[in-house]
Amino acid sequence: MASYNRTRRIAEEIRKVVSTMLISGIKDPRITSMVSVTDVEVTNDLSYAYVYVSILGGDEESTLTGLKSAVNYIRREVSRNVKLRHTPQIIFKVDDSIKKGMYMSDLIRKVNENKKETSSNEEESFDE
Repeated sequence: MASYNRTRRIAEEIRKVVSTMLISGIKDPRITSMVSVTDVEVTNDLSYAYVYVSILGGDEESTLTGLKSAVNYIRREVSRNVKLRHTPQIIFKVDDSIKKGMYMSDLIRKVNENKKETSSNEEESFDE
């Protein structure tokens, strides 16, 4: 259990550092859209850190390419801010959960609108 808590704490620290860097530290022209870190998962042996990013607006592929090209710079900053013997390799992955959530919300809204329309149509048929 202690190992799990440690990896969770390290993942949270890496998330903070990478989030701060995305706001102010990376000056790659390919990163033009709004990028936010949604989650970080660190393997048990601390060799890899999977950084899940949400990319809103702009070109998703070029933004991801820009992040991957800046991975050594990001890893160096993580090693400066998170005191570990070995800094994990950082792997960026796109997190589509926000897009999926917006899609599901839109579907629910449409279903509710259809329910209101059918219930109002039924009321009108009863009134006649």
